[in-house]
Amino acid sequence: MTLLFQLPEVPSVPVIGESARYPVRRIFCVGRNYAAHARELGNAVDREAPIWFNKAPAALCNTSAEAPATIPYPPGTKDCHYEMELVVALGGEGFEVSTDAAMGLVYGYACGIDLTRRDLQNASKAKGYPWDTGKDFENGAIIAPITRASDFGMPAAQRIALSQNGTVKQDAPLDEMIWSIPELIADLSRMYHLAPGDLIYTGTPAGVGPIVPGDRLEGSVEGLESLVLTIAAA
Repeated sequence: MTLLFQLPEVPSVPVIGESARYPVRRIFCVGRNYAAHARELGNAVDREAPIWFNKAPAALCNTSAEAPATIPYPPGTKDCHYEMELVVALGGEGFEVSTDAAMGLVYGYACGIDLTRRDLQNASKAKGYPWDTGKDFENGAIIAPITRASDFGMPAAQRIALSQNGTVKQDAPLDEMIWSIPELIADLSRMYHLAPGDLIYTGTPAGVGPIVPGDRLEGSVEGLESLVLTIAAA
């Protein structure tokens, strides 16, 4: 097959202890998965079903504490926010899987930040429009190296935290999630044929806030490689 032009390489993420990288196929994100975060944005806590949205693989930005990334302040916004998240990397295929079988699809976990153009998101929500421009943009899906599931263990009450310029802004246990990881995977698999290369950003705890050029963000989840991100001028 002859292509009109060549696309960039498939986005990928380093894996701790592996020379091969994890190729990214799709990025799924769940919104309002911590009750306190839903309330801080003035939203009701919805326990009927997870709220899903997507980011393109082109939004991916690799960083780590050892090799920190610097990104420009995102275009088209004056109110971009950090949202620290646990990222689940899938390594198995599944469709309509049960919660009991869901963890069998997990390859590993990573620290991530879901950057959000809050002003654009709020404007879209006010008109009943999709959130795409508020969520899906270059460098909008920050991720640290992946730790294999066998080396991390089961997500439980590990702390997830983010500091901005040395001040802690987010700090909560993972078990404050409204929807657990098996429940998220099972729900998503009712709508998509999940496969290796799919990432799931699992939501953010309370304490989100705006970033400005010059900020240094440090994110961590107990047991995982931490991340560091610096925001440069636009």
